[in-house]
Order: sequence, then C-alpha cells, then structure tokens
Amino acid sequence: MNILWDFDGTLFDTYPALVQGFIELSGQDLDPEEVLSWLKKDSKTTFRHYGIDESQRRKYQELYNHYSRLTSKPFDYLEEALASAEHNVIVTHRDKESTRYLLNKYDLAKYFTEIVSVEEQGFTRKPHTSAYEYVLEKFQIDLVVGDRDLDLIPARKLNIQTVAFQNPNIQADTHINSYAQFIPVVLNGDSPPSL
Repeated sequence: MNILWDFDGTLFDTYPALVQGFIELSGQDLDPEEVLSWLKKDSKTTFRHYGIDESQRRKYQELYNHYSRLTSKPFDYLEEALASAEHNVIVTHRDKESTRYLLNKYDLAKYFTEIVSVEEQGFTRKPHTSAYEYVLEKFQIDLVVGDRDLDLIPARKLNIQTVAFQNPNIQADTHINSYAQFIPVVLNGDSPPSL
C-alpha cells in the first residue's frame, strides 16, 4: 500500500506551534482556541479573518517552524502505521527543511520515499490537485490521510480513498482518532469505535 500523508496535524501535533506563531504574527491578544478553530479550516481563511496580509506568510512560516522545532511531536502509534506501507509520501505546505528536521529528530525519515513541499516546488496550494497529481505520476497512491478537508478534497477529486485523522466533521471514507486504529480499522476493515 502507498500512502500520501499531510504533515501538520496529521503526522505531527504542530497545532500548538501554528497557533503560537500566528498569534505572535498578528501582534494581537487573540484567543488560542479561536485561532485553532480557524487554522483547522485553512491558513488563507485565517489570514483573511484576522486581517493579516498574505505578504506576511513567509514570516508566519518562519515563526511556526521555530516553535514547531521546540514543541511538535509525532502522534502516538504513528510509526506502526508508517511501517505498514510500502511507500509513504508527504504533501505539505511547510518547507522541506523543517519537515525533514522533525522527521529526523524522531527517527521517522526512513519511512518516507518523498516529501513534496507545495509552495517550494511551485504547486498551487491544497485543495488544488496539482501536487497530488505529481505524486500519482510517480507512485500508485492507494490512500490519503489528512486532518482537514483541504487535505482530502484533492484525493476525492482523483478518486483515492481517504482517512480523516482526529476530525469527524469532514467527508472521508474512514475516520480515526488514533493511529492505534490505523491497522485494524483502515487496513483490516474492522469497524471503528463510535466517534
């Protein structure tokens, strides 16, 4: 099985770093829970909602990369899920260097065949399908795992099976709350516990 993964909020719990970086960027006293709810939709919408100009995106990436190096960790049982695949590929909006840093820090880089950094490699941001199409030309992707709808929309457009991680409110073929469920529920087809 070949799996395409999102990174932030899917492989690693980076939301605390994303929220901290956004609040610092805004220069405002924002409610972290509210910021998190917006970021779980997508960053473009969050920027618009809080009146942050898109020209600040690079600064935002620098801030959340800094905080993610300090605080972000892989989700529990992730390594078992990764080991179950023949090829794992990441498609992410974050830069390759910070992605590799975290994978190496937790000895997970060995599980990944390729990392596609959407903006660094000139693809249109998700939910556009261009990065997924690029990966499909190289690998037969059987499954896409993400925590936001924008991760799964391109997969649905390309008729690839989807798994929503820790988000029961988005459309997906399967929903899981923990990677302890990945092999029994996603690969073996057991019924997931009710969400």
